[in-house]
Amino acid sequence: MATTDPRIDAYIDKSPEFAKPILTHVRAVVHAACPDVEETMKWSMPHFYYEGQMLCGVAAFKEHAAVNFWKAALIEGLGPDSGGNSRGNLGKLRSVKDLPGKRQLSGYIKAAMKLNEAGVTVKRPKTAPKPEAKVPKELATALAKNKKAKAAFEGFSPGQRRDYCEWIGEAKREETKAARVSQAVEWIAEGKTRNWKYQR
Repeated sequence: MATTDPRIDAYIDKSPEFAKPILTHVRAVVHAACPDVEETMKWSMPHFYYEGQMLCGVAAFKEHAAVNFWKAALIEGLGPDSGGNSRGNLGKLRSVKDLPGKRQLSGYIKAAMKLNEAGVTVKRPKTAPKPEAKVPKELATALAKNKKAKAAFEGFSPGQRRDYCEWIGEAKREETKAARVSQAVEWIAEGKTRNWKYQR
């Protein structure tokens, strides 16, 4: 039985107006083609799983939407050079008319389903680990004053620490930075990662 995720409803609601019908259409076609699909959020974007593996995902950007198939290189019509970035496997989508017809889109989904049913995996090239994030001095000072938050922060993975450091470092105004440091310390003390709202 198909499962839906309210976070995807929220994602679509917050997307640019042009993208809402695209995301809604793709979602409906995925559910029609794969009744047992499971929805989730991964990398802060809607994704669809089947047989415990990713089928495809959708994303909305400022001026276009994208559809990415996880095993595109193995699906006829979605060669290895057609995706893997923000333009997706179907190109930059600005309206539902930019999508292939329902039959063709369903065909891509069914092909992806067969690959998952067969347990086929796609090897991804390994990327070098990112260096440890530089902790902004404002966050370091605040953590030094809160033992619980400091211990929790040190227990986070490098990526989780980086999320907080980058969020605070991106603030352009001092007031914004101070507000983010305060919010970060509160969340960290509770053991929450930067994107805790989007995690199951």
